[in-house]
Amino acid sequence: MSEAKTGQWFTATDGRQWWFDSGSTALDFAYTGAMGYDLSFYDPAWEDLHSPEDLAAWLTDRFPSVEGSATDRDLVDARALRAAIARVATSASRGQGPAADDVDVINLFAATPDIPPRLAGGTRQAGRSTARPGQALAELAREAVELFGSETVGRIRECSADDCALVYLDDSRSNNRRWCSMQRCGNRAKVRAHRAKVGA
Repeated sequence: MSEAKTGQWFTATDGRQWWFDSGSTALDFAYTGAMGYDLSFYDPAWEDLHSPEDLAAWLTDRFPSVEGSATDRDLVDARALRAAIARVATSASRGQGPAADDVDVINLFAATPDIPPRLAGGTRQAGRSTARPGQALAELAREAVELFGSETVGRIRECSADDCALVYLDDSRSNNRRWCSMQRCGNRAKVRAHRAKVGA
């Protein structure tokens, strides 16, 4: 299976759109809900997966080999996996270990069959030509296992802005990414620094 793209557009409270690349498809998936904010309550304003159709659209955008339909059960499963990934990522960004229940959820999804690789150019089709949503969720869970179970876990960071709690994987070569996005928090920090310099 080809590597899924990462990143998505967010809309700020003032209506401006900005691009946020979390560096990981699993983290992008966590941001279809309230990831990075208070995870103790459910806020419909942060929900992108309102229906099975929303889930199918998100998955097929990231994994073109996934069939374009999902069920209510797929949506329930997706939200459970998403919440576990969000909590583990938030804990990792704060240097804390994951909760055992969240590890169990991620491991459970990772243990289900994922999207099998396929070599193009053959004359016969082996198995299904499209993958089910559950297989895409397994793929996301396996990415999360890789992300949280390796040395990359130390590269999961929270934005350095005081008023931003967005979490991302710092995949920069120099390992010094500070902002969720240069378009948003990085730019605001530069403006503040410039104003402080001019005013001094």
